[in-house]
Parts: sequence; C-alpha cells; structure tokens
Amino acid sequence: MPSTERATQFPCAMDTLVGILALPDTPAQTGVVIIVGGPQYRAGSHRQFVLLARALSDAGVAVLRFDYRGMGDSSGAQRNFEAVGQDIAAAVEHLQQLVPSVKKIVLWGLCDAAAAALLYCHDTPDPRISGLCLLNPWVRSEASLAKTQVKHYYTQRLRQKEFWIKLLSGKVARSALSGFVQKVRQSRNTLHTGIAVHQPFQYRMAAGWQQFSGQILLILSGDDYTAKEFVEYAQGDAAWQAYLRHAGLTRHEVPGVDHTFSSAAARQQVEQLTLQWITTVLR
Repeated sequence: MPSTERATQFPCAMDTLVGILALPDTPAQTGVVIIVGGPQYRAGSHRQFVLLARALSDAGVAVLRFDYRGMGDSSGAQRNFEAVGQDIAAAVEHLQQLVPSVKKIVLWGLCDAAAAALLYCHDTPDPRISGLCLLNPWVRSEASLAKTQVKHYYTQRLRQKEFWIKLLSGKVARSALSGFVQKVRQSRNTLHTGIAVHQPFQYRMAAGWQQFSGQILLILSGDDYTAKEFVEYAQGDAAWQAYLRHAGLTRHEVPGVDHTFSSAAARQQVEQLTLQWITTVLR
C-alpha cells in the first residue's frame, strides 16, 4: 500500500516537538506512536525507527516517531524516560489530529522507551491507548544487574576449564575475584518488596502493566542482558510476579539477537511480529 512521509511540529507545554509522520493512503483504525529510548532521536539505532515506521505504513498503519523535548530537533530541556509523559500525550493527540481515522493507538518502545510507555499508562490513564509493544523493557537496578551478571556471566565462567587453569596459575587477578564476590552480595539484596514509599520507577511500571486493560506485545532478545534482567526482575519481585498472567499478553523471544535487533533479519522479524499483532489482535 503506497505511503508518504512528512515532517511535522506540535506543542508540548511551552516547547515544540518535531516528528515524522508515515502515512498510508488509506490508514487503518490503529496507529502507532514510536517512543524513543534515550539518549537518541527519532531515527533510532541503525535507523531502526525509520525502517519500522516505513514497514508499518506500507502495510496500512499510520506511524508517528518524534523527538522528546531537549532531544533531536525538539526544543526544551533534556529529560529522561521517567519525565516524558507530557511528550507522549502530545504525540498521541497530534497523531489523531493528523489522521482522524485513527481511533486506537499503540505505544511502541524499546528498552527505557518501553519503561516510559508503562509509566505513561500508570501516571496518565488514557483510553486511546489500546496496545503496548514493549521490547526488552528497562528495569535496571544495582541488585538486578548484579543478579543477571552472576547468573548469565560469572556462573558460565566458573564452568569453563580455562578459568580454573588461570586461577590456579595466578593469572586471574584478585580484583576479578573480589568483583565476583561483590556481585554475589549485590545480587542477594532485595530488589523491591512491592510496597514502596516513593514508588521507584520499576514499581510504577509494574502497576502500569497490571492496570492496563489493552493488549501487550512483549518481545525479548535472546542474546541481551537487558532482556534477561527484565525476566529475572519480574520473576523475583512481588509487584511483577503476575506479569505473565496479564489477559492481553502476547510474548515472543527472538533467539540469538542483540538488544537493538541490529541485523536486517532481526529487524524484519520485529516488524513482522509487530504488524501481525496489530492486524490480528488489535483489529
């Protein structure tokens, strides 16, 4: 289906955001807002968001990718993923203004952009959001990173013959051993209890996940520590433990791919999974 791209500007608080709209000739009722993980701008790593938007729009789905305030061509002070709720709301509103036939919105985000999507759902209940496409969600804490490293790196090293040869020959530095011990201690720290006074962002993400009544597409890279960290965190944290029982969840793990799905084959697989989910689950 033929589609076009055009630059667009829209207000957010006292600033101006810049985005690119990918528009099919006959848009479907479901549109996509691509949330950018940071710090980067609307093109994405290896032009990932450009290519995703074009693939979806060629299939009939209108897509808006945009820069947060303080990033790329947008004005304002730079901010992190915990403070972009207004930016996301402005983008959703603008997409519907540009394409009135779009009635349902999907928020698509990788890494801390996936976290931002869940935080938006927690902080700003928005009936226009019908779906969340979340890739390798960011839940990083000192304890969660240490636990992931111990399980998926240090444990493997302890199973390798060459490690023990180096250890017995004195070629493994004391600093490496002390680093291992420190990671084990950190990994045993309680991540979160699910009861938080200041509600850290991981807790708010979990609450956003639980209270979201739409559809969720979770895509995890098979060869990525951020994805592994998310799984470890969600399995061990009280606020997250029921995440797999969400009524609208569709989950895919893509074996052997990196964090940003950087190969052409991996990128195309993500495009296909996203499009298939939109056309079958959110139709």
